Amino acid sequence: MEIYKRISDKNIIGRVIPALLALLSGVILLGGLSSCGAKLSVANEQFERGEYFDASKTYRKVYNKLTKREQRPQRGVVAYQMGLCYDKLGMSARASSAFANAIRYEYPDSTAILLMAKALQEEGKYAQAQKAYQDYLALDPENATAANGLAGCTYALAQKGSPTRYVVKNAKLFNSRRADFAPMFLDPAQADVLYFTTTNEKVTGNQKSEITGMKKSDVWMARKNEKGEWQRPEAVEGELNTEFDEGIVSFTPDGSTMYLTKARREPNSHTGVEIFTSQRSDAKWSAPVKYEITSDTISSYGHPAVSPDGSWLYFTSDMPGGAGGKDLWRVNLRERQGSLENLGEFINTPGDEMFPYVRTDSLLYFASDGHPGFGGLDIFRATLTPSGGWKVENMGAPVNSSADDFGITFGKGESGYFSSNRTDGRGYDHIFSFELPELQIWISGWVLDKDEEPVPNAVIRIVGNDGSNQKALAKPDGTFRFPLERGISYVMLAGAQGYLNAKQEFTSDTAEEDAEYGVDFILASINKPVVIDNIFYDFDKATLRPESKTGLDEMAQVLRDNPNVTIEMASHTDRWGSEAYNIDLSGRRAQSVIDYLISVGIAPDRLQSQGYGKSRPKTITKKLARLYPQFKEGDVLTPEFIEQLSEADQEVADQINRRTEFQVLSIDYNMF
Repeated sequence: MEIYKRISDKNIIGRVIPALLALLSGVILLGGLSSCGAKLSVANEQFERGEYFDASKTYRKVYNKLTKREQRPQRGVVAYQMGLCYDKLGMSARASSAFANAIRYEYPDSTAILLMAKALQEEGKYAQAQKAYQDYLALDPENATAANGLAGCTYALAQKGSPTRYVVKNAKLFNSRRADFAPMFLDPAQADVLYFTTTNEKVTGNQKSEITGMKKSDVWMARKNEKGEWQRPEAVEGELNTEFDEGIVSFTPDGSTMYLTKARREPNSHTGVEIFTSQRSDAKWSAPVKYEITSDTISSYGHPAVSPDGSWLYFTSDMPGGAGGKDLWRVNLRERQGSLENLGEFINTPGDEMFPYVRTDSLLYFASDGHPGFGGLDIFRATLTPSGGWKVENMGAPVNSSADDFGITFGKGESGYFSSNRTDGRGYDHIFSFELPELQIWISGWVLDKDEEPVPNAVIRIVGNDGSNQKALAKPDGTFRFPLERGISYVMLAGAQGYLNAKQEFTSDTAEEDAEYGVDFILASINKPVVIDNIFYDFDKATLRPESKTGLDEMAQVLRDNPNVTIEMASHTDRWGSEAYNIDLSGRRAQSVIDYLISVGIAPDRLQSQGYGKSRPKTITKKLARLYPQFKEGDVLTPEFIEQLSEADQEVADQINRRTEFQVLSIDYNMF
């Protein structure tokens, strides 16, 4: 909960306004509020110790008593203090309202505008937050916090309607009516035991936290059964949990040692946290032992994260030497002396960086409010670059929201759990699952013959430049479907007994979205003549017209895809003219096609030309009957048949008869 998110608040917004509590005390004393003084001093002390829940209630009582007109300045200051408490409790709606009241009552420091902007951003009210940030920047143009907040609002508005493919769901089985957060797999490879921090009503101890108003947190766990189903969570066994706060865990690679955060609570002193270790024996965890990182006993240390190889412990601290706020640090677990290091300017900002999770030696996840984001804490992915820096990226919505999002853990693949207080007006954190579904990219289509009839049981092969090689049979109706990968170039070849092969080339898109592409194969029969579409000649000539090139190139590709066949190239004329004339014209036209195919590299001994004139009228196929419904399948377009038609249909019939087609002669050609 908040004690772990904030880990130390000796000066709650020290980088923004150093003398806040002094200002409050001064205004109240000047106002002469003796009747509220006792409660106000209690509120101040609670606030100073980081007991934000109790302080918010006490400040509210003081605020409600400040009803006189001359008490407006004091009312503004108390409203401001309430806003700070609500901000620390994650109650952004209450915080923005409190800061707005502070401004209304002329609170004397412009920081109220900045904090109201922050709270509005965490509510997801980006346009209002932008206006407030701009108002503050007009007063303090160099303020990095305001500039970062404004950049975050601009980023969030730009991302609206463009979420990532991650699917996020409330992990209801793990969540109680209180706060549940910071999930961590015992073994990410197995992903069958999940630990997390909880403040549910069954935790150890009965005393409620002055900081959160809930019971103090314990570490709980959940297991999967033999069917892979999550079972109800339960408290970890052993001496780990006490009446104090425990949580935020990480494990050594062998799972035998747990690193965890414990609250440092002493009467009348600041709240802080420290890192402890616990040992596992027979499924029970030992009493935690403090892990000494430095001799600094004032700073806080929390959110431990062990690297996958067990060499490093990453953690969050407000110790001196950082970029400001809370920073991410690491220490070598094997050579602790002198190995402490700050993760540097690429990761750390003047804001807060917390909840590290080390996935690999070059991939780090963490939560931050210092990098531009949607509001509150966002989860960021940092990739180590060859130069030794880090490339930091916001994980985007829906993993991130305008609320606090933090404490991520990965299981198998791009899936796991994280924490968020989204949709909870009390500011309570809950556990959410996330998963990046595999892209569903398919290529599908039909294998048809030249008459557009299905070719059943055709064999389709698809080879990718990534080394993939797939093979499948088309269904009896001629359909097929293959899964693909993004950004891969494929060569596809379809073939069937009694047909020539057909090849297609295809490159899948690189876009990260599901897609299905359509590709059809048209196979030419080796047992009957096949018309070559779109072959055109000038009238009464054998010269090929330029628009014939596409059809001729397709024919050349068929021959390249079927290097073992030889063909007869035949040309046919309509019923007009003498037999001798038409035989000569069609022969020359067939030879023109042969000459073109030879010119593009087809071996001459695979080609034979033949002119048939008007001696072989076309028989109407199913395809032609669909294209020309005035004819029926089986009609033979002889002169006698055509002369019975209307003038318009006669012209169509003559056009069908004027054709160039090829017939396979052999399928055992060998160029050697």
